[in-house]
Amino acid sequence: MMIRAIGAGSLARDLGNWQDTDDARPAYRALADGIRLLVHDGRVPVGVALPSERELAAVLSLSRTTITSAYTVLREQGYLHSRQGARSVVAKPADASRPVGNRDRTAAPVGDVVDLSDASMPAPGPEIETAYAAALRAMPAYLTGHGVEPIGIPSLREVIAQRYAERGLPTTVDQIMVTTGAQHALRLLLGVLTDPGDRVVVDHPTYPNALEAIRRHGARPVPVPVRPEGGADGGWDPDGLRSAARQTAARMAYLIPDFHNPTGLCLGEDGRAELARIARETRMTVVVDETMVDLWLDAPPPPSVASYAQALGHGESVVTIGSTGKSLWGGLRVGWIRADRDLITRLTGARTAVDLGTPVMEQLAAAHLLADVDDLLAGRRARLRDQRAVMLGELGARLPGWECSVGRGGMSLWVRMPEPVSTALAAIAPNHGALLAAGPRFGVQGAFERFVRLPYTREPDDLRRGVAAVAEAYRALAIGRDLTEPRLVV
Repeated sequence: MMIRAIGAGSLARDLGNWQDTDDARPAYRALADGIRLLVHDGRVPVGVALPSERELAAVLSLSRTTITSAYTVLREQGYLHSRQGARSVVAKPADASRPVGNRDRTAAPVGDVVDLSDASMPAPGPEIETAYAAALRAMPAYLTGHGVEPIGIPSLREVIAQRYAERGLPTTVDQIMVTTGAQHALRLLLGVLTDPGDRVVVDHPTYPNALEAIRRHGARPVPVPVRPEGGADGGWDPDGLRSAARQTAARMAYLIPDFHNPTGLCLGEDGRAELARIARETRMTVVVDETMVDLWLDAPPPPSVASYAQALGHGESVVTIGSTGKSLWGGLRVGWIRADRDLITRLTGARTAVDLGTPVMEQLAAAHLLADVDDLLAGRRARLRDQRAVMLGELGARLPGWECSVGRGGMSLWVRMPEPVSTALAAIAPNHGALLAAGPRFGVQGAFERFVRLPYTREPDDLRRGVAAVAEAYRALAIGRDLTEPRLVV
């Protein structure tokens, strides 16, 4: 089996300034700590082969003995597995994510807990009620038939196709399938595009439920890091995506280029064009999750990745999925797939083994909402903008050592802590008044112990109470921490 490898240049880039001029540590120890930090942050995924000692020594201008010593330290700590004549492969020690600290020092559970584990919007108000009332009035036209719509009712598909056209992507009704939410859409696509054991390239971090869907199908996620500090491609690594697709022969990729969950980053125009070229070159179907596309806060997103693929004459290589769940209301379980006609036909045949169609009542309500939704979305964006500012202010005041990645949109902040204690923090936070989603939920094989996702979808007072509770839990964790435990050097 071919093992995916990371190049010496890529590793050197991610290491950055791994040894300060006043650093008292030996070079090999500082290098080992730097690589270990990248493993915890998910930038060097578990299962990837590191560069050879000779290659890395040449790129870093170090002696080969220094590289050998650094790899030896990582091997002894359980971060590398090696065998004679083969590259060293990244691993994760069994206890790398164990909770630390003395639980007896935590406060007693509190009754009013702020849920910061879920990034979802409340119902917009009377608009949902009005939409369902309109749907009820339209129902008699469907009561004379069997009520099964495996592709979706024409009126909703027309509205969805029109919204794509308004974004610069001409779309016909027969390119749309309505699903019961975006998660349902992803499960259908996995069933048609992949077989158990196939590789699926994913952003790293990414949406936890997508990772679970990939695993449950029997496929294997191949993580490619998205870097919160951004860059020319908005945080994505086109070379890494191309390399991962080629080295693993992945048949499918699942990516979130529009206000990425959890970072809020947005892939730029050049990156989208390059992603379309990668799909064409590698013959990999790229499934683009656009469920957050309407939640831009600082600037609208560029055109859909599918429009770039269409311009290359390979529109079939990029499939998009969307839903009403993120931007409107999670209780309205309506999603959709935009794909070429042949794939829609295949999906229709495969769907009968899963369900026979999305309920008509929900489709009618969604069609009513989406037909005139711009003012509603503008109000939702304004609300999210204000709530993001509240959370950033609270974090700056209460947890000044935490680093926030602030994307151009979305519903959450991706926050880096000074130490890899995310799992432990999530475990004790309810005792102080907050529920958290630990960073490793968004990664593969224990990555992101230094990160936590903090959604800003709740009311400002709840956000203030929630951040205060997280800060209190973090202080309690620091008080109870075993200071003799090895710590990553930042």
